[in-house]
Amino acid sequence: MSAPEYADEAICPLLQHESGRFRLQISAAGKTAAARAAAELVPEALVPLADTVLQEPETGAQLPWDFSVVFCSNAFMQDLNRRFRNIDAPTDVLSFALGGEVQEEDGRIFFSAGEIVISLDQLAYNAAEFGVTENEELKRLVIHGMLHLSGKDHADNSPGQEMLLLQERILKRLDQLIVRKT
Repeated sequence: MSAPEYADEAICPLLQHESGRFRLQISAAGKTAAARAAAELVPEALVPLADTVLQEPETGAQLPWDFSVVFCSNAFMQDLNRRFRNIDAPTDVLSFALGGEVQEEDGRIFFSAGEIVISLDQLAYNAAEFGVTENEELKRLVIHGMLHLSGKDHADNSPGQEMLLLQERILKRLDQLIVRKT
């Protein structure tokens, strides 16, 4: 899927980061999601999380990545899911892979990975449903989205899927990382 256009919601930037390994923009769709993300999340903690994922040889990251993470509500996510997957229900995470190389004016080359969209509402629901902390579930969703952007996929959500096993291995390495305040 290509990255969506957000006609009805203002995108509120939360953090921009650039290192030798990646360029990351973190935003929220709409004022309510932005206020909630600012109150609940530690956006700068997603930097070491992204770095850990991109160090994983199985992601195949040879060029520095350029990607974004957008936090949103269930209503926003349901609209995206309806428009791009013909599913009229919210979901926890959607990944919009772009792919391809982008050369900057200064000659630097990035892999244009795409965009990850995460529903804060669904994140909270998942955490309660699966008996994990919202901190753990947020890390899981970002890792999941990044693995999809790297080209990984899974046939279903059974825990034996290769991508999901990789996701959980990466998650264990990030056990002490706090990405969510509450």
